[in-house]
Amino acid sequence: MAAALALVLISPAAALAVAKPAATTGGVAKLTPTTVSLLGKVNPSGAATTYAFQYGPTTLYGATTPAVAAGGGTATINVVADVTGLAPATKYHYRLVAMNRLGTTSGADRTFTTKPEPLGLTLAATPNPVAFGKPTVLAGTLSGTGNAGRQVVLQSNPFPYTQGFASTTNVQLTSATGTFSFPLLSVPINTQYRVLIPTKTEIASPIVSVGVAPKVATSVTATRVRRGQRVRFSGTIRPGQGGERIAIQKLKGTRWVTVAGTSTHRLSSTSSRYSKRIRISSGGSYRVFVAMLDGRYVANNGRTVRIRLR
Repeated sequence: MAAALALVLISPAAALAVAKPAATTGGVAKLTPTTVSLLGKVNPSGAATTYAFQYGPTTLYGATTPAVAAGGGTATINVVADVTGLAPATKYHYRLVAMNRLGTTSGADRTFTTKPEPLGLTLAATPNPVAFGKPTVLAGTLSGTGNAGRQVVLQSNPFPYTQGFASTTNVQLTSATGTFSFPLLSVPINTQYRVLIPTKTEIASPIVSVGVAPKVATSVTATRVRRGQRVRFSGTIRPGQGGERIAIQKLKGTRWVTVAGTSTHRLSSTSSRYSKRIRISSGGSYRVFVAMLDGRYVANNGRTVRIRLR
């Protein structure tokens, strides 16, 4: 009789302690253009409970965070889920859902809007370095919210880089995806370039330095020789002013090794010439490498010449 009375007294309390979980959708934290932390509260109501957040551009949601255990107690606990891969400046719906063996409870639908992605510019030159007198293209992308159809302008600062940046071309509009390009017919000397938004000059690309490589013409008196025979390497450097250091190099393995050197002599106001005889002790690949006198041009090499022994 006492045992039966105990069951009558205990069973109603036990029944009240176990129920469907409670779920309350909370606010958000750590909101960025592409990430957010979703907050909420869960009460397991006495049964082992898991929870997850549903989120998406509409109340159909479409995405769910991984399920997380909330325990089986009767106290309300704070829960959080981090979400990544969101689109900038976009409105999202979300809600908290809790589940245990007695059922599923969904919290109220709430919304948040991700922050706009700040505008940013990239820039690259192709080719770089560029051969003297040849064209190159400076191209890049304006990224961020509202990057389509924005004005951008190319600016240059030639060697010795004391002039300061000045606009080189007319204003262009970015494409629907934020891309742009500035074709240049030639680059006279080593030059720094950047792109900026003319109405927001604080939004500028990193500086891109475009090197200009002089043309190195190479001639040899023979390409098939006896061991110990002398071969003359000669040619011109354009542009050149005379006095440039010339290195005649031989390929050994994967490295070019200098085997002889000389200096150029002035040929005209825009070119210089060189001539050097060397003794060929072994066949192989040779080239002429020129180091320029100042920072107006970058170093360059001429064509590879294959010399064979008879």
